Amino acid sequence: MSTDLAPNSRWQEVQQQVGILGRSEAIRRLLETIEQVAQTDISVLITGESGTGKELVARAIHARSRRRLNPLITVNCGAIPEGIIESELFGHEKGSFTGAIGPRKGYFELADKGSIFLDEIGELPLTTQVKLLRVLESREFMRVGGVTSVQTDVRFIAATNKQLEEEVRRGNFREDLFYRLNAVHIRVPALRERSEDIPILVRKFAQEFVRENHIDFGGFSESALAAMAHARWPGNIRELRNVVEKIIVLERGAYVEEATIRRYLNISHPMDPALPVPLKRGREESERDLLLRVLLEIKSEIAQLRELLLRRQAAPYPLAPWREDLAEEYLEPAQPPADGEHSSVAEMERELIQNALLKFGGSKRRAARALGLSERTLYRKIEKYGLKGTHE
Repeated sequence: MSTDLAPNSRWQEVQQQVGILGRSEAIRRLLETIEQVAQTDISVLITGESGTGKELVARAIHARSRRRLNPLITVNCGAIPEGIIESELFGHEKGSFTGAIGPRKGYFELADKGSIFLDEIGELPLTTQVKLLRVLESREFMRVGGVTSVQTDVRFIAATNKQLEEEVRRGNFREDLFYRLNAVHIRVPALRERSEDIPILVRKFAQEFVRENHIDFGGFSESALAAMAHARWPGNIRELRNVVEKIIVLERGAYVEEATIRRYLNISHPMDPALPVPLKRGREESERDLLLRVLLEIKSEIAQLRELLLRRQAAPYPLAPWREDLAEEYLEPAQPPADGEHSSVAEMERELIQNALLKFGGSKRRAARALGLSERTLYRKIEKYGLKGTHE
């Protein structure tokens, strides 16, 4: 079974060990940098958009370092309330505040001899940044309420999706701390910058999901994978994984074609990402196209709701043991089911207006708002198609 890893065996081990998959030039450079910095104790700042896998990079650095047999402590700085962040990082002594019934070690003590990964470090309060700078410079700190210094031997890895240089200019982040953390800067590429890796990631996510849930899955067609590779993915890898898992569940493990992908991602045809309608079209054609896109999106939402309601009454789809040959079947050609439904634009418009009225309980005002039409236009079309509704 193909592993879909980068060709250089030196990086294959890292990919298999921590799950950073891909064959793109961006991933090759990322893995090369990880290998270069992992063997040292130099501080590393990892930046990148949300969902790009910054924590995976931190785990890879630790796993390839001489500290790998000692703990890697991960701290989400944005998830800890400001009032207890210092106690969490540095620990506290008995009686140092209400509820401190005994001494407690902080994350820095727990990470001794290992590495500490400070995720979302841009969220740290300025007062805590001062104390963190002291740890970076002297490798010692005091617990909250303590009177003696505690020594620590840790490797610092930090990550943020913020532009820390801009935060420094705004006075939200200390400049001296930024330069101490930024000894080595690793930028994790966004998924749209490594689109050739998307089919590899899709197959991997699908393989893991069906194995964990014992689901029979027909796989993705070549055209489906191509459609996913050309999508924007603002949520990056996290969004991609969620969409793959949702499709497998909602499609009951069926073979996934391009039309299915386009329905889930609301893709109608290739477009300029900066414009709401396709280029090189007349005004009337563009307006009609925009209306049809809105109608199709509503139809897709209604179809998914209907499917979910029907699924509640139907027996659950069959589960089956994981098949090791499943991943190799993902790209095998399959004959899509015949589709004899060919509706005219008028028929489609009538059906979608009717569905919108049903969705909003007959309210013409809400239906018109959802369809992007004026109420007058909607009334005219209701009369034209012989549809009925009620006032809101």
